[in-house]
Amino acid sequence: MTVSKSPERHTFQKEGAIQRAEEAGEEPNQAYIDMWDQIKIDEANRIHDPEWQQDNLEYDLRSTEWILAKARASDSYAQNIYAALCNIRWQKLDTFPILKDEYWSCSWRSAGGVVADMLEKGDYIDWYCSGIGNDDDGYGLSSKQANGYVPEGTVTEEILEDFKKLGWTPSEWPEDE
Repeated sequence: MTVSKSPERHTFQKEGAIQRAEEAGEEPNQAYIDMWDQIKIDEANRIHDPEWQQDNLEYDLRSTEWILAKARASDSYAQNIYAALCNIRWQKLDTFPILKDEYWSCSWRSAGGVVADMLEKGDYIDWYCSGIGNDDDGYGLSSKQANGYVPEGTVTEEILEDFKKLGWTPSEWPEDE
């Protein structure tokens, strides 16, 4: 099974560090550059690990052709996936994850990276905080209906239905005691 991947993934921070160093007339920190290179290598190896693929919503999103096609055809649908991954935990609709009370969740940055990988272009920053924005950008809360973008933590009906087809359902976070 092919897992969708953006060639620009994990480049935003590395390129920014190089640019800042150049602007300051300095050499970039090689250890920092090496770290990001290693992250790309580690991820390239990880996506082929059957254990990582098991009960992993990221894997399901990045390897399911029909949902990849929908995301690639519509920026608002892609953004809605990003929003649904933020501040939401998801449970696999399967006996063992339910019995073991296991969930999948990710950070906002990771959610942006998942979408970039699904689209096979860009990096997490292209989606990060895309539900917050402002009216000038067209992503402000008052203009959401015009472009279809939704705030982070929102699961649209379409995303809910599509994730259920993949075998996932959202689950409330436990309240702090």
